Amino acid sequence: MTNINRRTVLRGTAATGLALAMPAILKAGDALASSGTVNVFAWGDYVQDNIKDAFEKATGIKVNLSTYGSNDEAENKLRAAGGKGFDVIFPSVDTGPNYYKDDLLGAIDESKFNVDKVIPSIYRASINLGATNRGKRYLIPCDWGTEAMTWDSETSPDLKYGTISYGDMWKSDMAGKVAVRQKSVLVSLAIYLDDIGEVKSDRAMDLYKSEDDCRRVFEAVTNYAIERRGNIGAFWNNATEATAAFTDAGCSIGQTWDTTGILLNRETNPKWRYTMPKEGGLGWIDTMAIPSGSENVDQAYAFVNFMLTPEAGGMFANNTGYNSAAVDADQHLNDAQKAAFSMAYPDAAAIDNLWWWPAQTDFFGALRTEYVEKFTNA
Repeated sequence: MTNINRRTVLRGTAATGLALAMPAILKAGDALASSGTVNVFAWGDYVQDNIKDAFEKATGIKVNLSTYGSNDEAENKLRAAGGKGFDVIFPSVDTGPNYYKDDLLGAIDESKFNVDKVIPSIYRASINLGATNRGKRYLIPCDWGTEAMTWDSETSPDLKYGTISYGDMWKSDMAGKVAVRQKSVLVSLAIYLDDIGEVKSDRAMDLYKSEDDCRRVFEAVTNYAIERRGNIGAFWNNATEATAAFTDAGCSIGQTWDTTGILLNRETNPKWRYTMPKEGGLGWIDTMAIPSGSENVDQAYAFVNFMLTPEAGGMFANNTGYNSAAVDADQHLNDAQKAAFSMAYPDAAAIDNLWWWPAQTDFFGALRTEYVEKFTNA
């Protein structure tokens, strides 16, 4: 999720169209939000120039943008600053507990943003995935996406939706051809091994059940991965590295974020495909939060409301390949993004079968780090 070239034709027209949405962006009485600045800390591709320019024109608020490439980077930088320095950040919903323990985020005032602009099912689902703490909401859904299978359909013409599996990455004929992110591949491997009955884990949910269960599952899946370590052609930790694994490192199959597979298909070669494996893709929700040390709270809510307009949601999806959580954002998708959605999610079952990342526990995070290092250094 770091910066790569993904500008769209919407850039030239976005500001004019979104200026009309200003009454929906600034809530009544928020006079202070019609000027000043907002300090935004976002994933590298989230607030591109067309979104930034349109927001500034619609509101008169200047955006000071900083970017990051991982949840760990965002969390560590905000913690080091004691929750200060930024007005809006974009944590993945499952990382919420990491922020709550140090009071790094401010509770959301639901009277200051347009709750009805968030897709209701995603807003409700986020409650149990980490968006709330002690009865208060701290995270507002912004977008959702998946981590699933990207592959070269010319070298593997038999792979397709309905039969492609996480297990295809671990076959003996895949030596040096697989690209994975260590943090997530151990979880998808747990789902796969549970599915075939080799390592029972309640579809990987035992990783969150108890420390003993978590260690049992991670130990088994990590040993399985180490035995097949030769299949790994490249590890990746951000979108730039994931793309390079296929374009430069010779990988022909892997587990990637949706944006990697979609943009490889759209911008590099249509032979690259991206879709959900039969065991179910890994689903994530990214959110917007206001740090506890924010000095521009009114401007922060103005930015949140802007991102939840249908127009901005559609622009965001067209820019990134992710799916906006804004109601009616799908009405503003371009043809390329509509085609990408159909490729990734050919039917309702592809979405219904998603495995959503649960809220993290202390033992899960610590043990995952331990076994990621064991796998990486094997």
